[in-house]
Amino acid sequence: MTPVTEFRAARSWLFAPGDSERKMTKAAAGEADVVVLDLEDAVAEAGKPAARAMVADFLSSRPPRERRRLWVRVNPLDGPHTLADLAAVMPARPGGVMLPKSRGRADAEVLHHYLSALEAAHGAEQGSTGVIVLVTETAEAMFTTGDYRGVPRVAALTWGAEDLADSVGASVNRTADGSYGFTYELARSLCLLGAAAASVAAIDTIQGDFRDLEGLRVRAERVRRDGFSGMLAIHPDQVAVINTAFTPTPQEVASAREIVELFAARPGAGTVSLRGAMLDRPHLARAQALLAAAERRPG
Repeated sequence: MTPVTEFRAARSWLFAPGDSERKMTKAAAGEADVVVLDLEDAVAEAGKPAARAMVADFLSSRPPRERRRLWVRVNPLDGPHTLADLAAVMPARPGGVMLPKSRGRADAEVLHHYLSALEAAHGAEQGSTGVIVLVTETAEAMFTTGDYRGVPRVAALTWGAEDLADSVGASVNRTADGSYGFTYELARSLCLLGAAAASVAAIDTIQGDFRDLEGLRVRAERVRRDGFSGMLAIHPDQVAVINTAFTPTPQEVASAREIVELFAARPGAGTVSLRGAMLDRPHLARAQALLAAAERRPG
């Protein structure tokens, strides 16, 4: 199974600071579908060399099968650290790489070429390292969210609001009621649309208040209905809530199966009737997608 198809089913993407062996160990021992060992925002400038070595050692200490779910967020391509990050961690064969502050398709393609060279250098299977791209962290990137179709390795797109606020010079990115302002909801929508255009997973951004698990549940259920297939997490306590919210319920699976069976019983029909409601082909497509997601669910 390729990284792209394998990680379309990942629901929870948990960050762990790359300069804390304790936190990386705790994250890896939990139930997150993907653990992202962070060399970017979680690590101060002076600590980046030590963190690279720590992440590489941590990856090397894990069996290959476990490393498939251990990804690394490297530093942005327009800074001085990306190649050093990749050179340090790729010999240990992480499952994938998160590319922050991507400016567009060209950045993802550059990362693909770097990964191809490093896989060859270290005897890894070509294309075995997946990529998730943060697509809205700069103002420039907002205009390129739909450009990722066909970029090798890209398994998912996600978005960020904090760096985007810095990029546009905003003092806040929330409204008085705590919801995101228009520009940041636009970023969320562009990420979702970009992922759909690229036929990859759309992953919602973090919820910063890790203690508000009920608010997390409400938000996760809403963005799943919108089309997102997972969410970033910053604390292990958020993982179970996210996994539950993005897992189809037995009732949803039963309803989807019923719709699929109705259409199968009437091949060629454009519409079918179910308990007084008329269902057309888009209903069938959504039911099929839900069943596929349930079958791909990790674990």
